[in-house]
Amino acid sequence: MRLLLIPLIAFLVGVAAAEAPPPSHDATSHHSFADVDHWVSVFDDPARDAWQKPAAVVRALEIGRGMTVADLGAGTGYFSRYLAAAVGRSGSVLAVDPEPNMVAYLRARAEREHTDNVVPILASADNPRLPVGSVDVVLIVDTYHHLDDRLTYLRGLQRFLRSHGRVAVIDWHKRELPVGPPREHKLAREQVVEEMTAASYRLVAEPDFLPYQYFLIFAPR
Repeated sequence: MRLLLIPLIAFLVGVAAAEAPPPSHDATSHHSFADVDHWVSVFDDPARDAWQKPAAVVRALEIGRGMTVADLGAGTGYFSRYLAAAVGRSGSVLAVDPEPNMVAYLRARAEREHTDNVVPILASADNPRLPVGSVDVVLIVDTYHHLDDRLTYLRGLQRFLRSHGRVAVIDWHKRELPVGPPREHKLAREQVVEEMTAASYRLVAEPDFLPYQYFLIFAPR
C-alpha cells in the first residue's frame, strides 16, 4: 500500500504546483497619497531617523559631487536634503512622484530648504519621466511594492541610467515589524532579487545596517 501511495502523493503535489498561480508582479497596495498633510506626519515623523538612517543610506550609495540621483517615489522629500548635499551644487536630485499634490509639496520644500539642485518631476504610474541616459543612481525607498507590472517597469528603467548606473531598493522585510505597512503589503527580499534578475539586473551590494528593511543595490547586466 505504501508503494502505491508514493506515486499518488507525487502526482497530487505536481497537480497542486501546476495549478498554483504565478507570482504577481503588481503592486501589493493601491491607495491615495493626495492627503499631503497626513503623509508628512508619517514620512517625516522625527522618530523615523533612528531606524531609517538616511545619512548612512546616502553614504552607502557612494554618491559623488556632480552626480544625478533619482529619488523614485520621493513622497514628501524625506531623503531630498541628504541627496542634495551629496551631489552638491553641480549635481541634481530628481524627486519623482506620480501624485501631483506631492510634487507641489516637493517644490515648496526645495524652496524652503534652499535645495536648488532638487528638481521635482511629475511621473506617470508606468513611467518615471526621467531624462534618458542621465541618471547615476535610482533610489527606490518603500516604493517598490507600490509598482504595477514591475518587470516591464524595471526593464524600462534601464534606459534612463548612465552606463555605470545603479538602482537601489530599500523596502520592508516581510515579517511583523513595529513600523511600516501591514505584512500583506510587503514583498520578501528574495522576490525582489528574483524580479530584478528577471529584469536583467544583478545584485552588486547589500548593506545590512537597516533594522526593518533590506537594502539592495543592483546594476544592469
